[in-house]
Amino acid sequence: MTDRLRPARRLAPLPDPLRWSITAWLAAVGFGVAETAVCLVLPDPPTAGELAARSGVYAVVAAAVLALASGRPAVRIAVAVVVGGIGTLSLIAEPVAWWAVGGSPGTFLAAADGATLLIVGLRAAHLLAVIIAMAAMFHPRVSAFFRSPARAT
Repeated sequence: MTDRLRPARRLAPLPDPLRWSITAWLAAVGFGVAETAVCLVLPDPPTAGELAARSGVYAVVAAAVLALASGRPAVRIAVAVVVGGIGTLSLIAEPVAWWAVGGSPGTFLAAADGATLLIVGLRAAHLLAVIIAMAAMFHPRVSAFFRSPARAT
């Protein structure tokens, strides 16, 4: 009964850099979905199981990113470590391994077809969106928001 008599708790508005971070994270998810769609036209497209796994990952990532607005510090840490860290490693592992064994980017790009070039562009845009999202997510105003007792809950 006393809860009804308490004034409503004011929620802190989301700082702009957090909005930018969430937008960049969702753009990264969109680039990943677009890359998956383009992969469907390749000679060796993803299997139904691979598509289901990717869809599940993208859904979980999108949900975690949207949860950043709650202001819970654990959400920011999880997004940073799992999505920003492990996710970025999964984006760059294949190209870095290929390059490490002597792959030539110039030769690859010269021989690539349109779909492959589109995938390369989408992967680059995806990586750029992740870098922007990570930088914005740790902006000082965002850090203050995550420390604030008036943050959204």
